[in-house]
Amino acid sequence: MILSDREIKKYLETGSLVVKPIDDPDVQIQSAGIDLRLGSEFRIFKTAAIPYIDTRKEQEVDYTEKVSLDDGRPFIIHPGEFVLAPIKEYIRIPSDLAASVDGKSSLGRIGISIHATSASINPGWEGYFVLEITNVGRMPVALYPGMRIAKLVLHKLSSECERPYDKRPDTKYNKENSTSDSRIYREAQLNGTASG
Repeated sequence: MILSDREIKKYLETGSLVVKPIDDPDVQIQSAGIDLRLGSEFRIFKTAAIPYIDTRKEQEVDYTEKVSLDDGRPFIIHPGEFVLAPIKEYIRIPSDLAASVDGKSSLGRIGISIHATSASINPGWEGYFVLEITNVGRMPVALYPGMRIAKLVLHKLSSECERPYDKRPDTKYNKENSTSDSRIYREAQLNGTASG
C-alpha cells in the first residue's frame, strides 16, 4: 500500500518517519509522496584515473572527484555523463515502511534519468539518499541545487520487518552524510571472494 498525504503527515508528526528539512510542506508533500530537492554536492568520474573499476577490491586511486556548488549556481550535465548527487533532505525510514525514489517526468522529458538503479530504500535506512543521474538526451542540461528533482514514495509493509537495514551486518551506505564511491567490494569481502 502506498501512503497518501494524510498518512505521510501522520508519520512525520510522530517522528517515526524523518524527512527534513521540508521548507514548504504544501508544495513538497504531494498526494502520494514527498518531493525531494537536489543537494549541492556532485561526484563526477575521472575517466583517466584508473583502467577499470574492480568490484572485488577497494580502489587505491580516487576515480571520482567531488564538486560542491552554492544554491543558484548550476551543475551542467552533458550528454552521456553520469554523476552521483545526494538529495537535500535527510531521511529516516521506520521499520514498518519501505520507500522508492521516482524521477520527475519534467526532467525525463529533457533526457535526464534521475535514478539509474536501486531506487528502493529499505526499512531502517537513514541518511542523504544519493541519486545516480544520467543525461541520456542530446543536449547539456543545467541542474540547480535546491530544485525539486525526485519524489519519495512510501510503502506500508504487511508487518514491521525483523531486521531493518540499520541492524544488518552488510549495510554499506547507512547514515551517509556525503556522496561516496561505490562500496560493492564489501560484498566480495563478506562472501570471502575479495582479492588483494
